[in-house]
Amino acid sequence: MLGRVNHLAIAVPDLATATAAYRDQLGASVSQPQPLPEHGVTVVFVGLPNTKIELLEPLGEGSSIAAFLARNPDGGMHHICYEVDDIVAARDHLLASGARVLGNGEPKIGAHGKPVLFLHPKDFFGTLIELEQL
Repeated sequence: MLGRVNHLAIAVPDLATATAAYRDQLGASVSQPQPLPEHGVTVVFVGLPNTKIELLEPLGEGSSIAAFLARNPDGGMHHICYEVDDIVAARDHLLASGARVLGNGEPKIGAHGKPVLFLHPKDFFGTLIELEQL
C-alpha cells in the first residue's frame, strides 16, 4: 500500500527564520510560503534529491500546529507523509484493520493539490502519518 516518502514535516515557531536557515545555512532550495487555511498552516517546502521537508507554521489561533508548538516551543518533527496509489482504498483498508483516521475520514486537498488523510499517532507508535494520493 505505501509508496515512497513524500515529505517529512517539521513544525516551526517562525517560518521565515526556518526558511532562511535551510536556504542560507544548508544551501537548500525552498519554495515560497503557501497558506493552507483549511489545514490551519502556512507551509514552505525544502527540495531534496530524494524527498522534501515541509516546514509548518500555525495559521490562525485554532491551528493544531499552534497546540504542537505550545508543547514544543522550539518546534520539532510533526509528521511523515507517504504516497499511496488510491487514498480511499487505503483509508478503507486501514479502518477495517482498526486504525483511526483523523477528522471526518474524508480526504482533504493538501499542499500539493492532491487528496490527503492523517492517521492517529497512537496507532503508529507515536508518529502522525499523512497519506497523499499520487
